[in-house]
Amino acid sequence: MLPPSPPHLTDRKALALHRARATLQGADLFLHQDAADEIQQRLSEVNRRFTAPAIVTGFPEFWRNVLPGARVVPDDDRLDLAEGAHDLVIHAMCLHWANDPVGQLVQCRRALAPDGLFLGVLFGGQTLAELRAALAEAEVALTGGLSPRVLPMGEIRDLGGLLQRAGLALPVADAAVKTVHYRDLWHLTRDLRGMGETNALAARRPGPLPRPVLARAAEIYSESFPAPEGRISASFETIFLTGWAPHEGQQAPLRPGSATHRLADALRIPEDGSG
Repeated sequence: MLPPSPPHLTDRKALALHRARATLQGADLFLHQDAADEIQQRLSEVNRRFTAPAIVTGFPEFWRNVLPGARVVPDDDRLDLAEGAHDLVIHAMCLHWANDPVGQLVQCRRALAPDGLFLGVLFGGQTLAELRAALAEAEVALTGGLSPRVLPMGEIRDLGGLLQRAGLALPVADAAVKTVHYRDLWHLTRDLRGMGETNALAARRPGPLPRPVLARAAEIYSESFPAPEGRISASFETIFLTGWAPHEGQQAPLRPGSATHRLADALRIPEDGSG
């Protein structure tokens, strides 16, 4: 008996339209650039030359220039990657929109040759926390209800666990939060449109947010999350995921209880705990 399909979080057609609109209008991908710079830095620290890289992304033109020669494929539910064909797979700024994140990671692992490297970068749970709070307070106050407006994003603890579930070895997850100051809520939403990151949730209510709710959300936002010079603050958490396709020559973690030296000895701590 087949396991049940994961619930559809994302309206993929709407997401594609948002990305196409952003690209047509000259996508403002400054957060993608930050992520690309960090990935380049991490690759430079790996003592290896990758000859068969692949990139999974919703913005192929941008990421094609980040790693020339890489195979670039869309972040469809079923990735167009051949099994064992790549020594490096980068999942670039789109895993937060996946209906099945574990499935995406499993497909990336299968696409890796033994000892191949997976690098993922995506928005994390602290992203747009201010916008989420302001919209929720305004909508509850004016309509008595609450509808999904901002994508729910994963926390770093949970995302690190997904790497292990996908069968990747030596998993590491780390994060950085960038705070951006905007003139007001309208300029923030304009930037989100420019990144193709506006509401594409499958459970969203049809039609735009009523203007009174949006106006009240703008007031709450400016009152609750002020920035210098009368601006507002917006948080963007970027999470980086790293893992390797299993290989017999890889370093293995020690078994619990197998250490031969005490931590106290390594840190030169006296037995009474003073020092």
